[in-house]
Amino acid sequence: MAACLPSYIEHEMLGTLTVPRFADVQAAAGAIAPHVLRTPLLRSAALDAIAGGPVWLKCENLQTTGSFKLRGAFNALLALSAEQRARGVVAYSTGNHGQAIAWAARQLGLRATIVMPVDAPKNKVARALAQGAQVVHYDREKESREDIGMRLLLDTGGTLVPPGDHPQVLAAQGTVALEALQDLPAGVAATLGLFAAPCGGGGLMAGCCLALDALSPHARRVAVEPAAFDDTVRSLASGRRETNAAGARTLCDALQAATPAELPFAINQPLLSEAVAVTDDEVARAMRFALEELHLLVEPGGSVALAALLAGRLRLDGRSAVVVLSGGNVDMALLQSVIARTDA
Repeated sequence: MAACLPSYIEHEMLGTLTVPRFADVQAAAGAIAPHVLRTPLLRSAALDAIAGGPVWLKCENLQTTGSFKLRGAFNALLALSAEQRARGVVAYSTGNHGQAIAWAARQLGLRATIVMPVDAPKNKVARALAQGAQVVHYDREKESREDIGMRLLLDTGGTLVPPGDHPQVLAAQGTVALEALQDLPAGVAATLGLFAAPCGGGGLMAGCCLALDALSPHARRVAVEPAAFDDTVRSLASGRRETNAAGARTLCDALQAATPAELPFAINQPLLSEAVAVTDDEVARAMRFALEELHLLVEPGGSVALAALLAGRLRLDGRSAVVVLSGGNVDMALLQSVIARTDA
């Protein structure tokens, strides 16, 4: 069992950020319930046979806006004061967080500006624009999205809602695990062997670790990353936040964080059991498996935990598992290339 949060993390602050606890996950669940879907847990006999144990898939690819990010977006925006809402919000995102902020802002009547890389999937950019958000592009190899975000805050007076280093965002991402544990058959949550989820900046896994530590403390908690962006794997080994190589590439556009976000890593370092990485070929095969065997459309970044399971990097030893499919926003050109890649 992973260690509990150290007292200085559990009770104090990290810089200017309050570190959320399980009570914050519970509060987020109540706040966002009217605004997000309670996504299903699905089973597959074919997957169980491959994995060597019962597997429940938490299908956040079926969430409104196509990813778990809507949870954190709504929780953060709902927590704003009337004065903050009037000034609008600024977010930076490779796609899914931006879509989620744009959607939540429109539902709540807020202005939203989203900073997105020029190479972000066109479908994710289009959906943010369709919700009325302003999109500001940047070159991720030459410019800093954080610096651009800060300039926009000065110009607009808005509130920054980052994808990882935000207590309300992180707490709400933990509702993915909270729902899954609540919806498992009686007795399974208490004996759960494994919980695995995709990891970019680490916010999803950090929020989920808070719920798992409280409700299923014996379950192994595994973060899964693309091989070219294995910063959490290396950070857990070194004990400090590591950075990915400049110019690294992966199919998983949603998981291209440069380094673990500070607040999520403060939680993940003591509470994660391990982190593993998968190749793009393994991700492509997982996407195809999801299409053909599960009848689910899952984007590359949303498929990495499934890919790790299919590739034998996650052992069940007959115990049960929850695997998160974190998003389903696939660019059609990319999907065609994945199908062609797995035909070879």
